[in-house]
Amino acid sequence: MNAPETKIRKITIVGGGTAGWMTAALLSQLFNDGGFDIKLIESDEIGTIGVGEATIPAIRNYHALAGLDQVAMIRATQATFKLGIEFVDWRALGHSYIHGFGKIGQDLLWLHPHQFWLKYAARGQTKHFDHYALNCLAARQNRFCLPDPRNPGSPLADLDYAYHFDASLFARFLRAHAEQRGVTRIEGRIVSAELRPEDGHVDHVLLSDGRRVDGELFIDCSGMRALLLGQTLGVGYEEWSHWLPCDRALAVPCESVVPLTPYTRSTARAAGWQWRIPLQHRIGNGHVYSSAHISDDEAADVLLANLDGRALADPRPVRFTPGRRDKSWERNVVAIGLSSGFLEPLESTSIHLIQTAILRLVALFPGAGINAADVAEYNRQTSFEFEDVRDFIIAHYKVTEREDTPFWAYVRNMDIPDSLSARLELFRTSARFFGQQKAELFREESWVQVLLGQGLQAQHDPMVDLIPDEQALGFLRDIEEVIADVAQAMPDHAAFIAKHCRAPATPLN
Repeated sequence: MNAPETKIRKITIVGGGTAGWMTAALLSQLFNDGGFDIKLIESDEIGTIGVGEATIPAIRNYHALAGLDQVAMIRATQATFKLGIEFVDWRALGHSYIHGFGKIGQDLLWLHPHQFWLKYAARGQTKHFDHYALNCLAARQNRFCLPDPRNPGSPLADLDYAYHFDASLFARFLRAHAEQRGVTRIEGRIVSAELRPEDGHVDHVLLSDGRRVDGELFIDCSGMRALLLGQTLGVGYEEWSHWLPCDRALAVPCESVVPLTPYTRSTARAAGWQWRIPLQHRIGNGHVYSSAHISDDEAADVLLANLDGRALADPRPVRFTPGRRDKSWERNVVAIGLSSGFLEPLESTSIHLIQTAILRLVALFPGAGINAADVAEYNRQTSFEFEDVRDFIIAHYKVTEREDTPFWAYVRNMDIPDSLSARLELFRTSARFFGQQKAELFREESWVQVLLGQGLQAQHDPMVDLIPDEQALGFLRDIEEVIADVAQAMPDHAAFIAKHCRAPATPLN
């Protein structure tokens, strides 16, 4: 495994799509003028899943590192802004809440707003929790503006946002940037990979027309096929279907409607859930479901019956197995994207997991040769990240009041990982949350909004009782009033886009 005498300068990316071109664009930017030869192989014959149209705020860090212009990206990808995710019918039929990005109110001493809210909500003295976070209230009112760090005392300083975009257009946008920086795109279909007999590393891949493409480091972005990591190197797959029973999805675009909402919507269905992602030129929709609880035809009927506008295509099926590869880096192959694992896009983590995998590779890049310690650390961090996101997604299913269908009865009563069980129990006792590692993706604000939104019964922190009722209720009212005033002053989401970053008119695909 250790080969410190071999400098790695030839990087071959297997597969395009979002994962491949995100990798190519960022590596070509960071390794610019470093003597690297970066190639990307993709075939026009092989389609991509392309359902990852919603992102989380960390995508803006990727854009900065890759040298991408925000306005140019928005216009090129028909993007809109995203303040959070609305969850409809997850806790109970007729109930909704928003998991918003950004800060929840402000603290009083060392105590967080949700602690006070829990105490007084039980007495009927508070509003819906969405009223105490600017991202949530602005989303409800279809308003958006950029954060304003010039006034740190205003909730606008803590506004956070991500994007909805057309994943195929995003890959095309990234490809243009990567090729401008010297990435060589090779059109072709890979039929096999040959290993070096001395160490079992991949030596080259063979294309269907007989061409050979070599490399020193191969990045597997071939999707769920995991052409190199799984099929060639035989790395196994850990399945999580017993916790995440949804194993299929149908995706379909539909015509746009007004208003143009600055949030993703996830609506629980009888055997899964449906996403709604508004873009400038259309709405992306999909139905994620458990094939053990509903047929494909029934799932398609549910999806098509719940579109806001006319369907623009037939539903496109995707089959998947929730879980991750036993390793994401084996020998001289690193898997990025769906080749390393799959978690349903409930919290828009697919593109983020691509991003963190690329940055992890950069941080542990084997410039002087592949080292066993670097590989082990990469795999350790990847495993933790997948399990961390897995637990957060499982919580949406486990913490619910629903048992009205066999699917919801199963997920509400299923056993869950010990790591999640301990976290839920700690929150029940005092609504406290403690991060376990700096690398955790979802921090306290996210867990609080989801667990309270899903209806987890929790006791407030007993320290709240040290604050007199009049002072505590005044504190909550101040938060509510300030956020309401700021949200009301924000421009309409569609008007903001029309003024600053409207995409050129293009024919619908």
